[in-house]
Amino acid sequence: MRAQISVIVPTLNAEGFLGACFGALMEGLEAGLIRELIVSDGGSSDATGAAAQAWGAEVVYGDPSRGGQLRRGVAAAKGEWLLIVHADTMLAPGWSGAVAAHLAHQDKAGWFPLAFDRRGMAAGIVAGWANLRSRAGLPYGDQGLLIHRALYDAIGGYPDQLLMEDVAIARALRGKLRKLDGLAVTSAAKYRAQGWLRRGGRNLWTLIRYAAGTSPDRLAQAYRK
Repeated sequence: MRAQISVIVPTLNAEGFLGACFGALMEGLEAGLIRELIVSDGGSSDATGAAAQAWGAEVVYGDPSRGGQLRRGVAAAKGEWLLIVHADTMLAPGWSGAVAAHLAHQDKAGWFPLAFDRRGMAAGIVAGWANLRSRAGLPYGDQGLLIHRALYDAIGGYPDQLLMEDVAIARALRGKLRKLDGLAVTSAAKYRAQGWLRRGGRNLWTLIRYAAGTSPDRLAQAYRK
């Protein structure tokens, strides 16, 4: 039986993260789960594309819109299942078993609990909030998403928007989300650079504004500042 999963990784100047991200994915390749690796790049100015190709990934290029990048990645994918992983996220060892077990649940999309690659009280609090939010039906993109193509197509897929595409697809999947055993370990670099409280508060405020109807374009402008 041919491997069923296409892994899709959106990137923008992510060269430094790819080794850890792709190295963790090798477990799924060895388990016979991964059919292909697709990197959807948003116009990186570093060597992201070349680094991805060196790992054997197919690279597709386009504008730097996270939702649009994911749509392009899915359009290029040939697998029956889609596994979306952010470039700065590593799936913790043992993830392939959790993914294999989920393949019997074609009517559900799976997500991983979040952890950071740094320990400490602040990291624990932010990850705890993220996992509480996820259990309430709102996992973010850095927690991975495993979804059958038929379910993806049925909900209309990722919207082509600059920001909050993960919130939009989680809303569309309400009642069809399932926690996977394991962890998605994401980089704490941005939190450490900007401050855990400041970045966590900004993320929450962005979510509140989006829920209140602010357009993703306006949110993206404020987020970049």
